Formats: sequence, C-alpha cells, structure tokens
Amino acid sequence: MLVVPEGEQLPVSGARAGNPDAWDRLFKRYQLPLYTYVFELVRDREASLDIVQETFISAVRHIGGLREGAKFGSWLFGIAHQKCAQRWRKRADDTMPLDERDDNHPDSGAGPEEILLRKEQEAALMNFLEQLSAPHRSVLLLHFLEDFSLEEIARITETQVGTVKSRLHYAKRSLKKMMEENPL
Repeated sequence: MLVVPEGEQLPVSGARAGNPDAWDRLFKRYQLPLYTYVFELVRDREASLDIVQETFISAVRHIGGLREGAKFGSWLFGIAHQKCAQRWRKRADDTMPLDERDDNHPDSGAGPEEILLRKEQEAALMNFLEQLSAPHRSVLLLHFLEDFSLEEIARITETQVGTVKSRLHYAKRSLKKMMEENPL
C-alpha cells in the first residue's frame, strides 16, 4: 500500500524543479511497489526491471504534465500501466511457465511440508491470475495488492470508474470460479 507517513511530504515540487535528491527520494519510495505491480502483470523479471526504468525515465521527462495537486503515485502507476500495455501489444504470449520462475522466498520457522504446501498454493494462485485477461488482472492487482481506490485505478488504466468496477467484479468472479473448480 502506498501511504505517505504522516508529516512526510513527497518532494514532487522539487522533482519538477529538477532536484536530483527529490527524484532519488521518489525513486526509493516507489521502486519496489512499482516493480511488484509490473512483475505481477508481465511475469518476467527482466522486462519488469526495464519497464520500471522506462517508467521513471518517462516520469522525469513529463513531470511538467502532472497537474498540481494530482497524486504522484497514481500518475506514476499510470505510466507503468501504459508501458505494460505497450508490451502486451508487442507480445501476445507474455507469460512465463511456472517452472522457470525464481521463487527464492525463504520462510524461517516453517517446516518443509508447510513450505511445500504454501509454494504449491502460491503457484496455483499465480496460475489462476495468469488465466485472467490483462485488464482484469491489472485492476485486481491495483486494488488488492497496491490498495488504490477505484477512482485512482480509473486514472491509471485510463478508463471510467464504471469500467473499473465491472472489471473488478468479473475478475473476482472468474477467480472465485477457478478456485471452486480447482481448490488450492
């Protein structure tokens, strides 16, 4: 979730002025959530890193277009979303088989059976998510993983709030159906 701690202001005005320290703070603040979002959409580590880098380059170039008072986070995620959409248009098969993924998530304190079960459940859930269309997967991830409001998701995806609601509804319904048919 992208919440600015109370009392901390994002240095957007400094970034507009070209202050490298302001851009450094913004990069540190958003690089991991942005990477996580992009990776969940494209399922490719190298492509995700490239898209995050391209997103920040584009943000630096176009910071002047950010309306005063607009939320920097949703604007930045909107740029990343467009970069992902460009990639989807270029490549029809943007998914990577589960066995090619690097799943190095050490889990201290859990026994081997628990770790194996959790990995199997995680793989099944990722498989379900990959079966959703890109627009449905995107709104689901933005809403539940990044905790953006429906209005922010509409700005990011350049759609109407009603479209976001519809996509979210159908994505949850599809995911529920898949999970009922193939329990984790």
